[in-house]
Amino acid sequence: MSVVIVIPARYASTRYPGKPLVDLRGASGQARSLIRRSWDAAMSVTGVDRVVVATDDDRIRDAAQAFGAEVVMTPASCENGTARCAAALDVLDGPTPDIIVNLQGDAPLTPAWFVEDLVNGLRADPDAMVATPVLQTEGAALRGFLEDRQAGRVGGTTAVFGAAMNALYFSKEVIPYRGETYADDAMTPVWHHVGVYAYRPDALRAYTTWPVGPLEQLEGLEQLRFLEQAQRVLCVSVEARGREFWELNNPQDVPRIEAMLQKMGLD
Repeated sequence: MSVVIVIPARYASTRYPGKPLVDLRGASGQARSLIRRSWDAAMSVTGVDRVVVATDDDRIRDAAQAFGAEVVMTPASCENGTARCAAALDVLDGPTPDIIVNLQGDAPLTPAWFVEDLVNGLRADPDAMVATPVLQTEGAALRGFLEDRQAGRVGGTTAVFGAAMNALYFSKEVIPYRGETYADDAMTPVWHHVGVYAYRPDALRAYTTWPVGPLEQLEGLEQLRFLEQAQRVLCVSVEARGREFWELNNPQDVPRIEAMLQKMGLD
């Protein structure tokens, strides 16, 4: 099966305008833009035929082309990364890929094996049209989620799923309910939704024909559109293997991600 990674990136982010061009300093002090670090993460994934940045902004296009990325221009009207991946699918030259991976441009710490496991999970389930990774949290990560919510910040997204690993719900609140506290290194019942998706082409094409539902609108989570249309979303469990993971959602996340890069010795 052919696999294309699309990195959707827009300049006009509501919470953090210009986010793709923000510099992040690694362990050596070297600064690289968020879009560059996301591209580097995508390029480290094995078994991928092509990596493409999809944007509607000339500044992002120019910055990405300057470090050698392939770029496709997509409409400014794309309301989220999934819609932008669908638009990219329409303008990509060559044969239609079997699997399109949405590696969102705000997740530079995404390990290659997260994406590799995700693609393998979708390949192994021919009836699944969409798949996304989930990572079981330890107590320290859960505390970070709770602190963000208490401070009124949108931090990580959490997921709940059934016995067959089909998603039941995704939320920016911390779910499910927990009646106890956990040590920093203890595993918890909370699963961090990793903002990467793998789609079959028909799923992407269908997505853009469906209206925004009330849950997607309330949570601001694009994947809820699939659930509101009674579509399966396969959750694929991934392992951290000692790597820390976080997405850049707010300006306050910059020092957090830089600290993680330095702690893990990543340039």
